[in-house]
Amino acid sequence: MDSRALLAELPRLRRYARALVGERAAADDLVQDTLERAWARAAQWRPDGELRAWLFGIMHNLRMDQLRRPGLSTRSLEDGDLDLPTRPTQADALEVGDLDAALARLPEEQRAVLLLVALEEMRYDEVAATLGIPLGTVMSRLSRGRERLRTIMDGGQAGTRLRIVR
Repeated sequence: MDSRALLAELPRLRRYARALVGERAAADDLVQDTLERAWARAAQWRPDGELRAWLFGIMHNLRMDQLRRPGLSTRSLEDGDLDLPTRPTQADALEVGDLDAALARLPEEQRAVLLLVALEEMRYDEVAATLGIPLGTVMSRLSRGRERLRTIMDGGQAGTRLRIVR
């Protein structure tokens, strides 16, 4: 079987499949299934026979098989029809309350930097200008504030860790 002759039949196969099925995507699937079966059974094709008739016969038989076989019941899904799973929200109020209490336990300078960066979404240089402190101080306070907040939220004590620097 010559692949060029097979490719030459594609427009006719698509037209026939579209007439059989009516839907473009289903017709393309039928053409693909037809070509797959033709390649798999290329040894059954007789070179003295007409390729178009053989391919159309394969397509017709595949379509009849589809109609006889009970298919999956499908329905078109529109964006509004989807029932997407959502996470449970019962504990949200408790978590917000815990976060508020943990923020209240932070030193004022750390809380201010943390809130300006996380809540107000300000850049570090904007926070430095707003609070009138150097940029390095903003980054230091933010780092220490995040670490202390993490410790408090994990249930640990927010103690001060002192290091001896030599």
